[in-house]
Amino acid sequence: MDINSKTIIFIVGPTGIGKTALSINLAKQLETEIISCDSRQFYKELLIGTAPPNKKQLNEVKHHFIHNISIKKKYNAGKFENDAMKLITKLHEKKDIIIAVGGSGLYIDAICKGLDHIPDISDNIRDELNHEFKLKGKEWLKNEVKKIDPEYYNNCDKENKQRLLRALEVFRETQQPISIFRNKETKKRQFRIIKIGLNTEREKLYKKINTRVENMIKEGLLEEVRGLIPYQDLNALQTVGYKELFAFYRNQTTLKEAVENIKKNSRRFAKRQITWFKRDKDIVWFEPDQVKAIQNFIV
Repeated sequence: MDINSKTIIFIVGPTGIGKTALSINLAKQLETEIISCDSRQFYKELLIGTAPPNKKQLNEVKHHFIHNISIKKKYNAGKFENDAMKLITKLHEKKDIIIAVGGSGLYIDAICKGLDHIPDISDNIRDELNHEFKLKGKEWLKNEVKKIDPEYYNNCDKENKQRLLRALEVFRETQQPISIFRNKETKKRQFRIIKIGLNTEREKLYKKINTRVENMIKEGLLEEVRGLIPYQDLNALQTVGYKELFAFYRNQTTLKEAVENIKKNSRRFAKRQITWFKRDKDIVWFEPDQVKAIQNFIV
């Protein structure tokens, strides 16, 4: 494939599939840098449970948006779009090709298509909704979003608590459904986009995910989560690998149950990621071990 213009090569796919290793391989081959589009790896306190590149990998290739903010800082896809576009402009001054990698579909879209302008939400409304959610639960949340914005509800990930809360926040703040703020037009980008997807047989992927969870436990995930207990209510920590172990520390589950729940929820997360990316017809799919075929495709 001819790549003469300014280009971003996206490496996407489910958690645990091997995106990090491939992106580093390609970045070294193309003598370029990597932008992370994994919303969990932004946080500098989350060193194990988000499976970020290790120190050796980070030293091999320059990475951006890895451990760059604190869990205490509010950050979202809109802010990421702004930060990423500034960085891309700067990087493209010296590099014709950039690698972007991650499994967070919304953050991939932020670079490829741009996001909609959603109004800022006051802390009072956010705190009130979080309190209501704790009292009433996910079914209440689903029903509220379905009632105030059926268009959004029918197209969103109904298991993603943060997306549902976001829709309700916008409605409480503006008295308007979030769907009216959604931009129907893709923003024009001044670079070429190539998307490579990694996937494999479901059982093989699930085995890799289970093994990775076991390795995280060996590497000290329990100790990492224990140190984060004072911050367990922060949005950044409402994620797989952390919420299950917080439940263990609250004596709501055994350790064995917590680890099995991490595996189960990681598999479910991978399934949702695959569903998201399979909708994108621009993605060209490969097995993770087809490195030569991928190299031939992009060079």
